[in-house]
Amino acid sequence: MIKKPKIVLAITGASGALYAYRLLFHLNQIRDQYQTLDLVFSVNAKDVWLHELGKPSFNDFDFRFFDQQDFNAPFASGSAGYSTMIVCPASMGTIGRMANGVSNDLISRAADVMLKERQRLILVARETPYNLIHLRNMTQLTEAGAIIFPASPSFYSLPKTLDALVDTVVLRVLQMAGFDLPTYRWGD
Repeated sequence: MIKKPKIVLAITGASGALYAYRLLFHLNQIRDQYQTLDLVFSVNAKDVWLHELGKPSFNDFDFRFFDQQDFNAPFASGSAGYSTMIVCPASMGTIGRMANGVSNDLISRAADVMLKERQRLILVARETPYNLIHLRNMTQLTEAGAIIFPASPSFYSLPKTLDALVDTVVLRVLQMAGFDLPTYRWGD
């Protein structure tokens, strides 16, 4: 029997709350494909969410929430057996701390755990343009085993709504995380 994964989703204060919302929406639809999904918001993430989406719709989802300073969260230790961490959106400040091993909050600590345990760490980077420091931090994380996943939507599926456009990123992130779900595939 294949063991269902334990997932942690971190949401930072970078612009792109709609990406996080759609990710939660789809993860809610595929609950049968994972054992646990835990959430942690950065200090600024909820403010950005409210500004961009207009309501605290993160409360619409029945997942466990952990405070950014709660180092007693299970995914702060490799012994808890989490297999995937997605940071969406991932701010360049958070990426910089991760790249340099600064585990000063639960998000950066959990990322450090994923890297040291050789587990999947997917960072949905939200910044443009990148400066040289951003690029070096993302290179360092890639060399350490993380997956840098810029929030760059695709258009070949001819998305008709904003949600459909955002889903061109979100559904690929979920595929990268190992989930099986219907999505547009080039050439099908």
